[in-house]
Amino acid sequence: MSVGIDEISFYTSNYYLDLRTLAEVQKTDTEKYYQGIGQEKMGMAAPDEDVVTMAANAAQPLIERVGTDAVTTLMFATETGIDQSKAAGIYVHRLLGLHDNCRVVELKQACYSATAALQMACALVARQPEKKVLVVASDIARYDLDSPGEATQGCGAVAMLIAADPRLIEIDPEVGNYAEDVMDFWRPNYRATALVDGKYSTKIYLRSLKKAWENFCEASSLAFGDFSHFCYHLPFGKMAQKAHQHLAKVNRSGLDAEQVEAQIADSLHYNRAIGNSYSASMYIGLTSLLENCKHNLAGSRIGFFSYGSGCVAEFFSGKVVDGYQHFLHRERHHNMLEARTEVDYTRYLELYRYPDPRDGSECKIEAETTGRFRLAAIRNHKREYIAV
Repeated sequence: MSVGIDEISFYTSNYYLDLRTLAEVQKTDTEKYYQGIGQEKMGMAAPDEDVVTMAANAAQPLIERVGTDAVTTLMFATETGIDQSKAAGIYVHRLLGLHDNCRVVELKQACYSATAALQMACALVARQPEKKVLVVASDIARYDLDSPGEATQGCGAVAMLIAADPRLIEIDPEVGNYAEDVMDFWRPNYRATALVDGKYSTKIYLRSLKKAWENFCEASSLAFGDFSHFCYHLPFGKMAQKAHQHLAKVNRSGLDAEQVEAQIADSLHYNRAIGNSYSASMYIGLTSLLENCKHNLAGSRIGFFSYGSGCVAEFFSGKVVDGYQHFLHRERHHNMLEARTEVDYTRYLELYRYPDPRDGSECKIEAETTGRFRLAAIRNHKREYIAV
């Protein structure tokens, strides 16, 4: 019996800022962003959107197919949670109409937590193959204005249904892990934006990749040459390119630059249009690969490197299932991205600075999102979500 990803769907805001606009305001070359970091647009959450509404919107197509009684566990991965105690997944549970015997939990470890959720979900299904687990990762990446990280902002959510005999990806049980206590990226409770040491974080990312890969090689018989494609955590597209060049070099692959690039290129399309989505980014990258690769991936082995600052890293693998093309949401995803509204710099600042009351004051929020679910108000320290 195999276990893995049976279906996958993602969601992002209907607003975006073209990084060409940011470059013009900053009086810098657009190619600094388009080529330098491999990103062209950043998703900007509407005032009535947050990690809960994006997660519910991402998961809705999956629940419409399998029904509200099919899911026995909901795992919500995020590093931009909305409550120190209550799991954001509880709100999603209600919005999706899941039954009341469903287990719900929130997981956190920077951008790695969705992978922890995936592996836990696979273990639960392996124990009870008749069960299905919904894994949702949702994040809004925000950095200080005029900081080096500003151009890498973004937002997005991904939902994955984990099941026995999956229709998309069979996840292999062997993994390679690495953990180290470092301060490359973190966000204290009293801050709305993260603190990051960009150069140091890149160094730790690459070191963690090497260490996780070495541990993977001890656990698995697979070698670098057994993989046709790779998916990496995507704080920005260029990071995946640096990482894969590093891994190819470590393995003395003998591939030229064009061949190395071809192994990751299709996983980067959606990230260029969305920006960083933290815990969701690698899995939106997987969706991009499955939906944009021009040749049949059936039977191909994919290598995954998941990285969460601070840090925890994992390398694992999966095999694409025959007939996977019939179970994708390619058209819906492409239509969603095409239908988004570009904002100018003034509107970008308004969205960035939209009030998020931390003192319990009342905040009624006008409808702007085009998604199915929205944040309608914050009253008496309570967030009020509705379906539209």
